Amino acid sequence: MYEIVRRHLGKVVAGAAMAVTGTAVAVAISLPGTAGAEDTPAGRAAGPAAAPGTGAPSGARGTEGAGGAEGTGGRGAAALAPATVAPAAAEGDRGIGTDPLTDAELDRARTLALGPADTAARQDVDGDRGRPQHLGTELADPVPGREGDRRAQVRFYDYARDELVTRTVDLATGKVVSTATSRGVQPSAHPEELRAALDLILASPLGKGVEEDFRDATGTELKSADQLWFNGDVYRVHRERNVPEALSRCGEHRCVRLVTKVRNGAWIDTRNLIVDLSAKNVVRVG
Repeated sequence: MYEIVRRHLGKVVAGAAMAVTGTAVAVAISLPGTAGAEDTPAGRAAGPAAAPGTGAPSGARGTEGAGGAEGTGGRGAAALAPATVAPAAAEGDRGIGTDPLTDAELDRARTLALGPADTAARQDVDGDRGRPQHLGTELADPVPGREGDRRAQVRFYDYARDELVTRTVDLATGKVVSTATSRGVQPSAHPEELRAALDLILASPLGKGVEEDFRDATGTELKSADQLWFNGDVYRVHRERNVPEALSRCGEHRCVRLVTKVRNGAWIDTRNLIVDLSAKNVVRVG
């Protein structure tokens, strides 16, 4: 079922399985239908849906009712009328009750949460001071008896102290209601952190394997991370069997693992490359 071919970097697997080797390995996967044509779920669309009320597949009994449209009230013509999509309602600046936060509220919450002076010493994943790494913003649970109030909970990661900062802001009064900090707590990684991890991989000696696999898969040179699709999440040491000494501080440090592929093309297996974003270090596992 699978044909395994030995290569200078490891094994290429034509199929759904990916082999982990000492460096990154390009894996060509043939996806069903049009999957892979786009790196989004929309790329898997099989085509337009049948018109409502048609019942039979296209072409079945194609002439039934021909000449009898008048007798059926022109049902055939009506069934083939193109569908229309009603435009989405305009979003206001403020939501009501438990409505999701609007774009305006998301921006306001983040600005309010960054307001206190202590953010000046904080640091994001790129090392910029005064700007802790934003992880997410969501609607906070209502206070009993004040269900109409709109509050937002904003989460940041401060790379200067390796700590999670959570601030709750009152969107009506513009005040920070509470601030909580914790260490050793690692929420899911933000896309900006994953991009920083990919940049570190490509800049490291271990990134040479990714470049070679990209060249083998495409016949062209990898010049930018923009040529790759990537995703990933936090590397959690308690789920791993053998953790190298260089990664022993993951959990206290912010560490991530990536999956990558050529855009609209072959997979490149980077799962054995762990990035310690706090130490700006790339380590091979397995």
